[in-house]
Amino acid sequence: MRQKLAIYLNLIRWDRPAGWLLLLWPTLSALWIAADGFPGWHLVVVFVAGTVVMRSAGCCINDVADRDFDRHVKRTAQRPVTSGALGPREALAVGAVLALLAFALVLTTNAPTILLSVLGAFITLLYPFAKRWVSMPQAVLGVAFSFGIPMAFSAVLGAQEWSLQAVQDAVPPQALWLLVGNLFWVLAYDTEYAMVDRDDDLRIGMRTSAITLGRWDVAAVMAFYALYLASWAWLGLSLGLGTPYLVGLAVAAAQAGWHYTMIRQRSRDGCFRAFRLNHWVGFAVFAGVAADFALA
Repeated sequence: MRQKLAIYLNLIRWDRPAGWLLLLWPTLSALWIAADGFPGWHLVVVFVAGTVVMRSAGCCINDVADRDFDRHVKRTAQRPVTSGALGPREALAVGAVLALLAFALVLTTNAPTILLSVLGAFITLLYPFAKRWVSMPQAVLGVAFSFGIPMAFSAVLGAQEWSLQAVQDAVPPQALWLLVGNLFWVLAYDTEYAMVDRDDDLRIGMRTSAITLGRWDVAAVMAFYALYLASWAWLGLSLGLGTPYLVGLAVAAAQAGWHYTMIRQRSRDGCFRAFRLNHWVGFAVFAGVAADFALA
């Protein structure tokens, strides 16, 4: 039983929290902005737990979809499904249970948020297969990893009405702007991630942003960081956020500059380290948001 539990924990990357932290910080930032401050413990618990559980479900789906590719990549060859430690059906069953748990959490919110969660789940299912057909599948991942933003606004602003109009009313333009801005951050850190496996991906015919961008990969990553921070800065200022928020963005920008020193040589270790540390960029932005509202 203990051995099986260890395999399940390995399947959902329990020992690598960076993945769900990358999802969590922009979601919490949006939650604080939508609520004009602390949104209440109910929504905090729902979105923190939902982020962890849904990211874990996504790992199950991704590993089953990529099992024939992962065995040719050094970094992923020992994942439970790829190595044969866990069958595809069992991995999908674990993913389904986790997805249902995430949905149960969403059911405690409101109708527009529930409707948005269905769309978010569809995009999550789509991503593993986008890597076969889309030159920059990281853009699809960017939408999936940013979908907590409109859901956060909807959970705060939405009414109990089952209609598309209710969803539109619960998701204001600033939520969509934050989503687009956050998409550029996902492009930045997932391109760093793709740079780690570029040689293996070229050999097996996988499509990634690192391959598509070629020798412009490092410059593109830095441009993605700049677009992310600039868009969030503009929106934050337009909403009346002030000095603490700008300090948070400045700390995030300093980290992005540090990441350049790690990826400019395109070494596997440097690129992977930059990717793993990216959650601190998101935390700096969230800390700026939370501090600004707390001190207002």
